[in-house]
Amino acid sequence: MADKPIFEKKNILVTGGAGFIGSHLCEQLLKKHRVICIDNFVTSAESNIDLLLKNPDFEFIRHDVSVPFDIEAFPELARFKIKFQGVQEIYHLAIPTSPKKFDQYRMQTLYANSLAMKHVLDIAVKYKSKVLFTSSSVVYGPRPADLHLFEEHEVGTADTQSPRACYDEGKRFAEAACSTYAAVHDLDIKVARIFRTYGPRMPLFDGHMIPDFILNALDGKTLEIYGDETFRTSLCYVDDCVDGMLKYMGSPKGTGPMNIGSDQDIPIVDVAQRILEMTGSKSNISFQPPLLFMTQLGLPNIAKAKEKLGWLPLLTIDEGLKRAIDYTIAHKSLLAFRPKE
Repeated sequence: MADKPIFEKKNILVTGGAGFIGSHLCEQLLKKHRVICIDNFVTSAESNIDLLLKNPDFEFIRHDVSVPFDIEAFPELARFKIKFQGVQEIYHLAIPTSPKKFDQYRMQTLYANSLAMKHVLDIAVKYKSKVLFTSSSVVYGPRPADLHLFEEHEVGTADTQSPRACYDEGKRFAEAACSTYAAVHDLDIKVARIFRTYGPRMPLFDGHMIPDFILNALDGKTLEIYGDETFRTSLCYVDDCVDGMLKYMGSPKGTGPMNIGSDQDIPIVDVAQRILEMTGSKSNISFQPPLLFMTQLGLPNIAKAKEKLGWLPLLTIDEGLKRAIDYTIAHKSLLAFRPKE
């Protein structure tokens, strides 16, 4: 099977490609390649990829990758000639990411980190594909007391009995699956540890805060913070995150896990205040009980990404928020619909 394209463009598979980060990734990949997007819309949306569906180099498959699948069996992919061309790269992003509905999707989260990971890696074995798996900052454990920046060599901790274990320990298991497949099958598998990311297409009314901050500020409604005045986080704009992933996929084999995120620590209440100022809103800010899936996390040391990839996040928080606000204003009539809980 061809590990290099026999035609002019690579075939690239993106699981979770209709999600927040996944849709931005598909959009960038389409500038040079053919993209197969697989998603089941558990926490993503068809609207994220509406514009991409018109591109002849893009195909969407609705499927849960926790269920086994043969990528050559989908008739809509015939033009990709996978039997002869193969699949050169796989980006595995598929996993539920809903702070408010975390409990509802715990089993799907567990399967995404185990069964789906296995199915993706088995495809990689078949086609000798390069793989980039989007792991998470949660593999390092909770925010450290000394506030040091996490480096890739740190072992980290996770409570296997925690209600969050399906995600936190699940990501650690998925990383172990990647390293095992890479060693046993001599595959080029890259583990990107993604830190908190924001920007257009983030789900609304789901606890992610920043998209809700913007919409509520524009509507004169209260901005709700799920925590208290001490809640701090790092925020990387989605375009920077995608750029880091693309650079990482293009890096030499064996570069090891890579932190992708911002190393700037920001109080979330300051972000809410900036949004109020940038929108001219008179809305209030309130503090709500914390959500299990929306907690304070540590920050990345990104020295390795700077050295190995020549990457660092370029957009300032003000410029990123401005872009997210402009997007919300432009799409407000579509975004303002609040789904039933």
